[in-house]
Amino acid sequence: MNDRHVALVRAFFEALARRDLAVMERCYHPDVSFGDPVFQEVEGRDRVMAMWRLRLGVRDGLHADFGDVAADDHTGTARWTARYAFGRTGRRVVDEIDSLFRFEDDLIVRHHDDYDFRRWSKMALGRPAGVLFGWTPMFRKTIRDRAHQALDAASWEEVSAWPASGAS
Repeated sequence: MNDRHVALVRAFFEALARRDLAVMERCYHPDVSFGDPVFQEVEGRDRVMAMWRLRLGVRDGLHADFGDVAADDHTGTARWTARYAFGRTGRRVVDEIDSLFRFEDDLIVRHHDDYDFRRWSKMALGRPAGVLFGWTPMFRKTIRDRAHQALDAASWEEVSAWPASGAS
């Protein structure tokens, strides 16, 4: 057990629960990569944080509870629950998520979340759409493509809002 890494993962989830993006960002290594069933691979701290801003900006916000944190010198795990309203339908979603972490320089360099996509689609889309389509590769690709389009748009809006270099 590595107490520093356990404290780091706890700090990340406590910040997520408070919607404190600045603290979340400080937990991540600059070269962090994130993956889950929707955002399969997101690379770099700026882009990963843009993804979290999208997720925290959902209707009624994202509410997180966590537990079962464990870590050693190289890897860590946690279990957390995300509660939110899915933007397209307004339906309530409760995801049970298993997180895996890898550490470098006492920061999170890899964060992977896993949850049941089929179960998610039933909650997010309801019946019959979520039941009929939630398991199909085409449906998953559509959801992933929309998520990455939203991430690309959010990332571009953040970059374009920055002042030009040399501006005061």
